[in-house]
Amino acid sequence: MFSLIPFNNNERGLSRYFDNWDRFFPFWNNDASQFRADIKDLGDKFLLQAELPGFDKNDIKINIANDRLSIVAQRQQETKDDDNDYIHRERRYGSIYRNFDISGIDENNITANYNNGVLELTLPKNEEDVNENIRQIEIQ
Repeated sequence: MFSLIPFNNNERGLSRYFDNWDRFFPFWNNDASQFRADIKDLGDKFLLQAELPGFDKNDIKINIANDRLSIVAQRQQETKDDDNDYIHRERRYGSIYRNFDISGIDENNITANYNNGVLELTLPKNEEDVNENIRQIEIQ
C-alpha cells in the first residue's frame, strides 16, 4: 500500500529538516499571514487584484483608516464529530491580511468585486494627483 503522507519519509539530511520546518512551526513563515496582490496603474485609477482562493465574499472585510486600506480574510474551522478519521490534514483555518497605503486615493469612490478567488479593487486617484506633471530627474 502507498503512503498518503505527501512527503517522502526516506529523505535524509538537513534539506529534509528545513523543507519540513513550516509543518512544525507555521507561524515562523512571514508569508503565512499574507496573500499575493498585483497593482496596476491605469492612469486615473489603480487596479488592485488580490488572490484569496477558497474564501467566500462574506469572509472578506475591507477597512479604511488613516490612509491605510486593510484587507482581512478569515476562515472559520469546521467542527465535526468525526475529526479522528483524518490521516493527514493540511487545510488551514485562520486569517490572512494585508495593508496598503492609499494616500492620494479618492476613498469615497473605491469599488470592490470578488470573483473566482480574486478580489479586485478599483482605486481612483484624487483629481490633483491625476493632473500632476511628471518630472524626470537626470542621472549624472
